[in-house]
Formats: sequence, structure tokens, C-alpha cells
Amino acid sequence: MKEGRILKKLIVASLAALVGAGCWGDLRTQEPAPSGKQKVIFDTDIGDDIDDAFALALAVSSPKLEVIGVTTAWGNTDLRARLAERLLKAMGHGEIPVAVGPKTQASSTFTQARWAEVEPEPAKGWPDATDFTLNAIRRNPGEITLIAVAPFSNVGALLDRDAATFRKLKKVVLMGGSIHRRYGDLGYLPDRGPEPEYNIMMDLGSSRKLFASGVPIDMMPLDSTQLKLDETMRDTLFSQATPTTDALLSLYAEWSASTGNPTPTLFDAMAVAAAIDPALCPTQPMHIEIDDKGFTRPVEGAPNAQVCLDSDSDRFFHFYIPAILNSERH
Repeated sequence: MKEGRILKKLIVASLAALVGAGCWGDLRTQEPAPSGKQKVIFDTDIGDDIDDAFALALAVSSPKLEVIGVTTAWGNTDLRARLAERLLKAMGHGEIPVAVGPKTQASSTFTQARWAEVEPEPAKGWPDATDFTLNAIRRNPGEITLIAVAPFSNVGALLDRDAATFRKLKKVVLMGGSIHRRYGDLGYLPDRGPEPEYNIMMDLGSSRKLFASGVPIDMMPLDSTQLKLDETMRDTLFSQATPTTDALLSLYAEWSASTGNPTPTLFDAMAVAAAIDPALCPTQPMHIEIDDKGFTRPVEGAPNAQVCLDSDSDRFFHFYIPAILNSERH
């Protein structure tokens, strides 16, 4: 026992001497430390509502996430890619690849089109989102989290192309659905019941495929994502004049002018926050079925999702705002 303690002290002393002599870099080269970052792909319909931009900003700002790609879904996916590319460059992350999913018919208004149109199309076109995502999963089986905050058209395309590879995702964290609360229900009054939520309703077939896929799902429905960025918090954020906050301010101004709404609801940002720190949106297991009207119904059966039914808005913004303002340090 005594000899063991002496040996341990000698090892510690030797390591200390190596550090002091500047040899620690060689030791790290021989046995690299894991980064600890969670690999994520961010799937988005950025450009309509403003919350996608705030969610993407959080994803690339977090030292706990490694955003290995952004894929655009639903509607004019090329224009969405131009917006995502310009935003990433503005935040100092132009190295993150952007890929486009299948175009669809969309009735939504692209409120931030003017800002997006400043970014040119790449000479060789955009990479295909289905190919990009499947190849990334094959290279990193069991390691990638897909953060899906758009109608699930890209997810449906992935499952149709190669369901076996899709099932090698670590998990999907999504913003979508409505269990007890509908739009405009912030939890202060008795629940008025659920309603069909946009991301689910726009592509029922793909939504159903996702919930039947067997991939672990963390679901952030309307019940936990109606997070209002009020005037005081906007002033706090935008007054800092960092590259990230300046870009968000420009996008916010276009969105607000288009919609006549001064107060964003950061639905999608909660999905990113939950991927970073699950304690921000505690979940419970449920079996979710999607009916023909787009309702997400909890029913009897083996759980196919972990669902967050409530969140603390004040706690969320105390997490979100410092994360964005500290982003320039990472």
C-alpha cells in the first residue's frame, strides 16, 4: 500500500514537471482529449417566422454544440439557404455547410426575403440536404442529434431514402405539436385545449413517419415553447452591438415590419436550449399519435417520444441571452 502511494506521488510529480517544461502538448497529441461537444444538424424553415434565426444563433453560440450542418426545409429552400448562409457568415461561422431540402408549396410569408437575397447563390448550387445528412450519419453513427424546427419534409425524405441510416441518429429534438395548450396560451389561464401545430400539420405524412421511426425523440410542443422576447429583453440583447446581435436585429426589423408584430415568440429556440441543457425543459414519456387534422394525441402504448409540457420562461431567457452575448468568446 505504501509503495503504491509513493508511485502515485512520483507519477503526479512527473506530470507536473512535464507541464512545467512545456511538454504537455506532446502528451495531448498521443492521447487527444474528447471535445465533449454534441454534434448537431439544424433543420430549419428559416425566413418566415423569426424564431429560427434566434434558434440558429443559440446553436452556433453554444460551446456545448458542434453544428456540423444546416439544412433548409419547406417552401423556397434555396432562399432559406441564402439566409442561413448569410447569418452564419455574420456570426463568424461561414465554415458551417448549408444544404437544401426538397422545395414544397408553402402558403407562409417569407418575411426576411430582402435580407436573404443579399447573399448570392453558390456557383455550383447548394448541396442536397438528404445526401448531406445521410452521409454525416454514416460517418458518425449514433453521435448526431438532429434539431428539427421546420415542417418535417426533410425528415420524410431521409426516411424514404434510407430509413436504416436515419435510425442511426442519436436522437431528434423537435419543436412541434400541441398536447394541452394552443397558440396564445401562455399558461396563466386554464388550458383551452390543444390545436394542430404548424410544423406537424404542414406535412402529416412525414410527421407520422418520424414518430414511427423508432429514433429517440425529444418533443417541445406549444405547451413549453411560447417564450416571448419582450421589449426589455430585446433592448438588452440588441444594445450590445455584437456581430450576432446586429444580424438578429436586422432580421427582427424585417420580420416585425412584415408582420406588424413587435414581440417575437422563440418557439424554436427552446428545442436548441433543450439539446444543450435538458433541465431547461424536463420531459415525460408519451406515445404520440397524429390524427388526420394534425392533432398530436397522447394515447396508450409504448412511449415514442419524451415530451416537455412546461418550461420556465424566466429561466430560459436567463440562459438564452448570456449565451448569445458570450458567443464572441468561443
